[in-house]
Amino acid sequence: MQSQIARFAASYGAAAGRDLTDYPALWQQSVDDLPGFWRAVWNHFDLDAIAASPLGDGDAAVLADRSMPGAQWFPGVELNYVDAVLAHSTLPGAAIVGIAEDGSRTEIMWAELPGLVGALARTLADAGVGRGDVVAGYLPDVPETVIAFLATASLGAVWSGCGQDYAPEGAAGRMAQLNPTVLVSSSGYRYNGKDVDRRAESVELARLLGVTTHIMVGEAVDAVLSWADATARPASAEPVKVPFDHPLWVLFSSGTTGKPKGIVHGHGGVVLEHLKSAGLHGDLGPDSVFFWQTALSWMMWNFQAAGLLVGARIVTYSGSPLYPDADTLWRIVADEKVTYFGTSPGQLQASRKAGLHPGDDHDLSALRTLGSTGSTLAADLFTWVDDNVAAGLPISSISGGTDVVSAFAGGSTGVTVVAGELSVRYLGCNLQSWTPQAQPLIGDVGEMVITEPMPSMPVSFWNDADGERYRAAYFAHQWDADDAPVVWRHGDWVTVTDRGSLVIHGRSDATLNRNGIRMGSADIYEVVEGIDEIAEAFVLGVDGPGGEYWMPLFVTLVPGAELSDQLVSRIASQVKSRLSARHVPDEVILAPGIPHTRTGKKLEVPVTAILAGRTEVNIDPKSVDDYSLIDWYAEQGRRHRA
Repeated sequence: MQSQIARFAASYGAAAGRDLTDYPALWQQSVDDLPGFWRAVWNHFDLDAIAASPLGDGDAAVLADRSMPGAQWFPGVELNYVDAVLAHSTLPGAAIVGIAEDGSRTEIMWAELPGLVGALARTLADAGVGRGDVVAGYLPDVPETVIAFLATASLGAVWSGCGQDYAPEGAAGRMAQLNPTVLVSSSGYRYNGKDVDRRAESVELARLLGVTTHIMVGEAVDAVLSWADATARPASAEPVKVPFDHPLWVLFSSGTTGKPKGIVHGHGGVVLEHLKSAGLHGDLGPDSVFFWQTALSWMMWNFQAAGLLVGARIVTYSGSPLYPDADTLWRIVADEKVTYFGTSPGQLQASRKAGLHPGDDHDLSALRTLGSTGSTLAADLFTWVDDNVAAGLPISSISGGTDVVSAFAGGSTGVTVVAGELSVRYLGCNLQSWTPQAQPLIGDVGEMVITEPMPSMPVSFWNDADGERYRAAYFAHQWDADDAPVVWRHGDWVTVTDRGSLVIHGRSDATLNRNGIRMGSADIYEVVEGIDEIAEAFVLGVDGPGGEYWMPLFVTLVPGAELSDQLVSRIASQVKSRLSARHVPDEVILAPGIPHTRTGKKLEVPVTAILAGRTEVNIDPKSVDDYSLIDWYAEQGRRHRA
């Protein structure tokens, strides 16, 4: 059967009067003619069927202003993300399957979806939620989470979620900025063989957020509305049509340089970008089962929901990917007949170290694609998959981010996979590697930039009326060229090969990105530097070979203190309880000092590169308050690599 992208290339090529059956030609046409390309995506997925009125003629009806930031996509168009999902509600079978760590399984059928979404939307509306209001989620990756998001979006309200591995204080540091009206939480979950009770934490978060209504999945506590009661009154979902760029959800930046920033994405941009990525590049459709092991704090949860946009069944999983053993996710892939399995380099590495042979031990005959993200997928893990999962299985190692809630590059149906590389730049994404002089590179490492707008670039940052923080985040980089155009600088080192594939070399900024869950250093400093004995802290995330990720915490102490085992244990406990168990440092190291710029900013980016052993790092001694510290940190990197 012909793939979706092949059918799309044929119709788009016919409209453009060109042969676009070759991927490089298709990609080039998509970035040379943005309005024509995105109109073709609109037509391919028949979005006129869910819009308030048909799309108008002419390029301006698609892209009225292509400046960055501030591109104006599909002016005058009204639609709702949820309509695109419910368009598939006549399909047979399950839309969402939920698997818990203990193996219990639940299903929500496609036929049930409109009623469930409508029932919860009715409860939310009765609680005062309307267009533009915010609903916060504090939940594991379970089917109810998806329903809560869809019910929120159907009202034209705004969704924002956070995983329950965050302590209430850490979750509130993000979502309290949004002044939510309702909190939807869970009584708990199971992880690493233990039941984790989050009822008290949920109640505390509701207090910190000041919500008027609190709905709880599972065993609800007094004065909290149970999920069963919140969905008990039948109602048919009637999604509200909203402007193309009306806020759909708010995701949060890592908070590297301060409070996490609320990143707002619009209904239309997400629908188009996710249909393109899931439908065209992932070849997902009504015959697909899509499972990406994720968590609510990670943008891959939002992308997992994209499976519903194309009529695929999605699988949610609440639990450890490695409990009771490294074979856990492979059993789910086999049992659920998953066609597209998304995971992380860490899970693949654990499978290899455990000596697994999933292709021999399980029936993986339904599996058509394996996706990976969160960090760079090493070439030897491509080989391991080929040898132990399925020979010739397409591997889509992708790179994107919370910022665009999508991928810039990855694998694509019908394109050859080369170990250690991302196969293609995605359609409509003009990704380039630039020198400091803003010159494009082929075959050499440079800064990853996006030179043309994408529909899912943020509509805005929350509470950023003049757009200054938004511009500063992506568009304010000073290139060594007076005539450099304004482009999106993403913060990755990348090589674009002469074949059009990519190699990602790691972050060029200071975001801590462990297993795809991002955390800013500022969050950790707030906790650690609040401990009496700690004078200052310096946390770094260092990518290593084979998907390794080293996160050391360097500290200086107040006079008279010592770095005892008890203090190290207290640091770990504080980070775990107040922020996230995923971001407890790998080791705590007593440092002679912390290097800063002359203006007092910690030198996170260059020191991270030094710890990783990169030789091209040049630090101007005049720019550092104590340059003698640099050699000490370089020695720590050599020690770790040895």
